[in-house]
Amino acid sequence: MPSTRRTARQTDLLERLVALLVAEGFAAFTLDELTERLHCSKTTLYQLAGSKQELVREAVKHYFREAAQAVEKQVADTSAPSERVVVYLNAVAEQLRPLSRQFLDDMARFEPAREVYEANTRLAAARIRLLIADGVAAGAFRDVHAAFVGEVVAATMQEIQRGEVAARTGLSDAEAYAELASLIVHAVSP
Repeated sequence: MPSTRRTARQTDLLERLVALLVAEGFAAFTLDELTERLHCSKTTLYQLAGSKQELVREAVKHYFREAAQAVEKQVADTSAPSERVVVYLNAVAEQLRPLSRQFLDDMARFEPAREVYEANTRLAAARIRLLIADGVAAGAFRDVHAAFVGEVVAATMQEIQRGEVAARTGLSDAEAYAELASLIVHAVSP
């Protein structure tokens, strides 16, 4: 079983795996194809996870863990409440931009990966609720019900995650998040 502490070589392999899956999806790959594309052995892959399913889940978790850290870094560098909401949602959009449609479709059909995406969507919605509440408390936003705004954001984020917004609007997930940022800030601004 893989350990939580990785060597530099394992971390590099995981990052190359993530890049490959993000660009091309994962459902069609066999372990043999992955080892060929990543120039490694199955044994080396199994050091990351015990099966293809666990490997995919680990790669998805790694991608979203790194994305969350990048988003929070951008928010930490911003002080104005309205800018924090925009920065947060635009940073989420920026992190989703590299995800190919195939990756998103594969993730939607593969429950362990979908669970990771859904958990990250719930965390993002909770973060938005907090940012809205902070903005209301600071007087930067109208006196809106932050939990309700957060629920609207969460529902929209879930529709984005399931591909429903893309199907109905033609917007990519990243574009939809950028539109959501604009909508929310304009809705809560005084």
